Amino acid sequence: MQASFKNRLFLFSIIFILAFSAVILRVLIIQTSEKAVQFKQMGDNSLWQTVVVKPERGKIYDRNGNMLAGNETVYEVGLDLPKVQDLEGLTMVLSNILDYQYEELLTLIHSQPETQVYLTINQFVPYEQGKQLLDMIAASETSESAQDISGLQVTPRMGRSYPNQDLASNVLGFVHTNQQAAYGVELKYDTILAGIPITVLRPNDPTLASGYTNPPKGSDLVLTIDREIQLMVEETLAQYTDELDALSGTMIIVNPRNGEILAMASTPQIDLNHPSNFLEVYENATQYNRAISVQYEPGSIFKILTMAAALDSGIVTPQTTYLDTGYFEINGVNIFNWDRGAWGVQDMTGCLQNSLNVCMARLSVTMGPEIFYSYLDQFGIGRPTGVDVGVEASGSVPDPNSTTWLPIDMGTNSFGQSVSVTPIQIVTAISAVANDGRMVAPHVVKSIVTNGQQTELPVQVLGQPIKPETAHTLSAMLAEAMERNESVARVDGYQLATKTGTASIPRDYGYDPNITNQSFIGWGPIDDPKFLVYMWFEEPTASEWASVALSPVFNEVVSKLVVYLDIPPDSIRLGQVQSQN
Repeated sequence: MQASFKNRLFLFSIIFILAFSAVILRVLIIQTSEKAVQFKQMGDNSLWQTVVVKPERGKIYDRNGNMLAGNETVYEVGLDLPKVQDLEGLTMVLSNILDYQYEELLTLIHSQPETQVYLTINQFVPYEQGKQLLDMIAASETSESAQDISGLQVTPRMGRSYPNQDLASNVLGFVHTNQQAAYGVELKYDTILAGIPITVLRPNDPTLASGYTNPPKGSDLVLTIDREIQLMVEETLAQYTDELDALSGTMIIVNPRNGEILAMASTPQIDLNHPSNFLEVYENATQYNRAISVQYEPGSIFKILTMAAALDSGIVTPQTTYLDTGYFEINGVNIFNWDRGAWGVQDMTGCLQNSLNVCMARLSVTMGPEIFYSYLDQFGIGRPTGVDVGVEASGSVPDPNSTTWLPIDMGTNSFGQSVSVTPIQIVTAISAVANDGRMVAPHVVKSIVTNGQQTELPVQVLGQPIKPETAHTLSAMLAEAMERNESVARVDGYQLATKTGTASIPRDYGYDPNITNQSFIGWGPIDDPKFLVYMWFEEPTASEWASVALSPVFNEVVSKLVVYLDIPPDSIRLGQVQSQN
């Protein structure tokens, strides 16, 4: 009997083990089945979601540490869909506060798949609107009579802000509410400013969010821009664009020694905190920053480059003379002076002083196309400068090897017609004359700050289009021409080199005889240049000539600039140098 009991116990144990094994096997099959994986994924989705976390965007400062672009608190607004009780009511609240169309928002919510547990409505809700929604959530939690907005989630995050509104807007560019950079430094350095995003699992339940970390912030930028000089430039542009009845005004102030841009502006500006107003201010993208994106025929300021080529190639000296008869014939086509006058015997300084087209055409023909266009190429005419502000146009210069090129082109090119430049391109080229013949790359970023470490950007030399002695000679000639004319542009106590430009404007039917572009460029002190000032007013109607209209503007700007830059008058400054020696 004992043996029979043992046999029954053994049999029962075998049956139990087999049954238990079958249960375990069934559980394993269920857990690894396709349906089980789907259910697990649904469960995970209800607790977590995969999100891309973007770092705080790097800030932008002027050269003196004044913030030009920073960040402020905005809010991400989303819905925890399973917790939403009154969908229509909540949709109405969101459409009113966030300015959405009710039907479109309701359709968006209904279109989400059943497995979707969290829906982002807007990642960049302004602080005021986000605070209003947070107040409603708090009220719903403490008052039974408050509107049911269960399921609404409002999470703080960082958004772009511009404390100076429209100051330096042409240089800075902006960041859309969707975090897409547009124009200017924001676009050119977007990768550096934005930092490196990370992908994380974020809990839908706020109580599980402890330990949630953000990625390292983007790098900061320190610009070469001086906020006070930039403000002065923008106020001057606004005033004189109006007084001269011009379509627009553009001004650039650069240190010709190292290419640092102290100020760059064109009218109009835009409040960067409201980029949605872009189309109300600009007709197209090129108008956003005319200093780099618009190309035009510069007129007589281009004569600086022609004279530089003539002096450097050795075909003339400052004392070389010629008889100005008022016209010069090139292959049967006559070129005339700006006033159609004959100026008699002129030296090369007189050629610049009186801005004689005939003189320049004679110089270009004497050089010939190979030499003349070789110098224009060395000065960078017809190609981008590489300035670190998006987006730059290239300019255009006739090709003497083209079948469409004519000898008359060289004559008109010599005084800045039938050749197109951008403001930054002509500034870069002429800066070489102010900088011992050496041309450096213009730039607006001075240094990059990453993890507390500041890296200065080096000066980039673009070339040496003319010899140092040529540059010094030409600067002195331009300064003497200015003194001979007793120009209104002169600033007491400072020797400056300047040139004006009044250019005819090409139309589909030819050059418009009734309207011009007017430019002015000058630098100083000529023995040790600390600044170069360029300005261009588009189609002004208040005055026919740049020498009349823009000389007072240059005087006003430089009179303020020497104070901002703390440059003593020449007598004091040179006296100090002599006493030190």
